[in-house]
Amino acid sequence: MHRHYFASFVVLAWAAICSVNCWAVENARPNIILLLTDDQSYNSVRYAGNTQVKTPNLDRLASAGLIFDAAYDTTSICMASRAQVMTGMYEYKTGCNFSHGPLLRDKWRRSYPVLLRDAGYFTGFVGKFGFAVKGEEGDSNYHHNEDIPIDSFDYWCGWPGQGSYQTAENEFFLKYAAEYPHVTQAVGAASRDFIKAAATDEQPFCLSVSFKAPHGPMSPDPAFDAVYAETVWEESPNYDQRGVAHLPEQAKSGRQYLTINDFEPDRFQKTMRKYQQLVYGIDVAVGMIRAELERQGVADNTVILFLSDNGYNCGSHGFGGKVLPYEEGSRSPMVLYDPRHPASGLGQRCKAIVGNLDVAPTILDLAGIPIPENMDGKNLRPLLDNPTGRVRESMLLINAWGNAPTHELTVVTEEYKYIHWPYSHEMNTAEELYHLVNDRFEMTNLIADINHQAALRKMQQYYDSALEIWKEECVPDGNYPLFAKIYDRHLSWDEKLAAMDGRMRRKYLEWRTDNKKTSRDEKPQRERSSQRQRKPRVERDGEK
Repeated sequence: MHRHYFASFVVLAWAAICSVNCWAVENARPNIILLLTDDQSYNSVRYAGNTQVKTPNLDRLASAGLIFDAAYDTTSICMASRAQVMTGMYEYKTGCNFSHGPLLRDKWRRSYPVLLRDAGYFTGFVGKFGFAVKGEEGDSNYHHNEDIPIDSFDYWCGWPGQGSYQTAENEFFLKYAAEYPHVTQAVGAASRDFIKAAATDEQPFCLSVSFKAPHGPMSPDPAFDAVYAETVWEESPNYDQRGVAHLPEQAKSGRQYLTINDFEPDRFQKTMRKYQQLVYGIDVAVGMIRAELERQGVADNTVILFLSDNGYNCGSHGFGGKVLPYEEGSRSPMVLYDPRHPASGLGQRCKAIVGNLDVAPTILDLAGIPIPENMDGKNLRPLLDNPTGRVRESMLLINAWGNAPTHELTVVTEEYKYIHWPYSHEMNTAEELYHLVNDRFEMTNLIADINHQAALRKMQQYYDSALEIWKEECVPDGNYPLFAKIYDRHLSWDEKLAAMDGRMRRKYLEWRTDNKKTSRDEKPQRERSSQRQRKPRVERDGEK
């Protein structure tokens, strides 16, 4: 009898200990690593179904975590998107983008790196920061160390501006230049050094790793020249002329269509090889980082988030660059891996609408820090428990940069995408509706299809409701209150022009007419004839 009681006591005690231990593991603050790439197409990883590419380390990360198949960058421009990643807010609330303004310091103080450091995390940054943090008198220039918040991190190995693929040209990376002359591998090495330093400390750590790759200019690591030397790249169903005819004039009025020609037919194979070779370099660096987590014994308590700041068009719809709201330019690869979660390793996928806005609130929740009310993003952790769930009904995609006709506002759901092009000077206001479930390459505009009018009305309701929030919550400068009027479907073109000051009106009515083409047929001949004179394209300001 006593033996029975003793056995029962042992079982109960052991169960209590296990319960406490499980609770401790579940609630212990994990280490967190953000892996952010630059201009990486959602289709540039093998786990997305592209069997031509080689991304073994990213594929292993994806198979261990939760893959998001409908992840979007709400502004597909480097500066704006990176500010959104760190603050969890739409562009109209950050006020941060080229030609609009920097992220103000008071908003930066509510970013995830600052909040985690304040909560006792050891924080580090490696790579391209990508936007300026300044006072109200500042501009969006981010080319100097004083433009970026280096002192907000315990460990810094980054650079201002675009940086260089040549490691030796990046100030804080000089010690890595001899062994890793290409900066992508140097980013991996600097991340390893952070992990070594952080693993010896009792503090949990948060490392933000921000690659330059595969952003142009297409300068991959020559160490990987053999990887795709024999690959003949397949073209997407909406590549070049196949995906152009149904697009509105506004979409074809920006540099993405008019002047960025890296992926045109006569250059497609060469450019795609370089682009995917850059992605391969990222994959190798990710392998370096994960191997160091294992060596330091912290892999089992380190959560990893992976995504890109923009998609990339790669010639789809005849576009280069990103910026525009079509799938290739606005969608990002995205993975959330929490090794502590029971679903880890199951290779689960999620179709919910998520995006760059969701990084900050998810990281804060992982760290046990309350999510500020100003954040528009959603915590993605519930989707680990229920991958078939959702965190929102719809999401905005914004472009308020570049040639005036390309300014648009888009709303996307799991099923549909609605694009509104308000510009109507010498062209008609345009709308597009795509049924993404059946038309992921956006080849059939259903705006006038009688069978999709109910869906159109629903998408327009989402659009109008989101715009009302924009009007209430946007920053007062950077022309964001004006853009709320420009995007208003219910205002006439004359009413929108009347709301503009003289400078903005000129920008809208006199936009680069010397570059304007009315026929796509002129482009290949004109650009081929000018290739001998064209200098190598180097990105500076503008589309980043």
